[in-house]
Amino acid sequence: MNNGVHNILMVGVGGQGIILASDILTLTAMYSGYDAKKSEIHGMSQRGGSVFSHIRFGNKVHSPTIPEGGAHILFSLEEMETLRWLSYASPESLIITLRTQIKPAMVEEYPAGIEEELRKRSKKVKFLEPVELREDIDNIKFFNVALLGVLSEHIDLPEKAWRQAIEKVVPKGSFDGNWKAFQTGKKYA
Repeated sequence: MNNGVHNILMVGVGGQGIILASDILTLTAMYSGYDAKKSEIHGMSQRGGSVFSHIRFGNKVHSPTIPEGGAHILFSLEEMETLRWLSYASPESLIITLRTQIKPAMVEEYPAGIEEELRKRSKKVKFLEPVELREDIDNIKFFNVALLGVLSEHIDLPEKAWRQAIEKVVPKGSFDGNWKAFQTGKKYA
């Protein structure tokens, strides 16, 4: 944390729910009494393109964007995207990533060695296995909220604020499944 400001970079590909997850985190921080700012890019997200969101919160936040090397946490729903955005992390950053590999268009073979590279560049890397999560989560569309559960164990925001934000942001009728996913994610932290 720099000057009391938390910097969290969320990355993935279109359709994984990065924007929804960043909306939940930003709202949770606001419900917790923090000044929160967010910047997002989701241009080609409908086609599986790169999606990212900078979330910064603290007593006073002046800019929504995180400088390179300034992310305290890199939160990722896709392995190659984790590697693509690694320059925003430092050796002290926590990296939370879902072991999901979505091959981009025009790429013949998914690159090898991503896990090794991440472990070389950061002391704290947390991989989550989709197969294990799937055993406890009703719908794979809730993986983004499950990773928020993991994240919640590494930042000090009250559970009540998380619950309020999830209830407000997720699609109508999906709160129970998303809340269960969030609670499941906390077990994997």
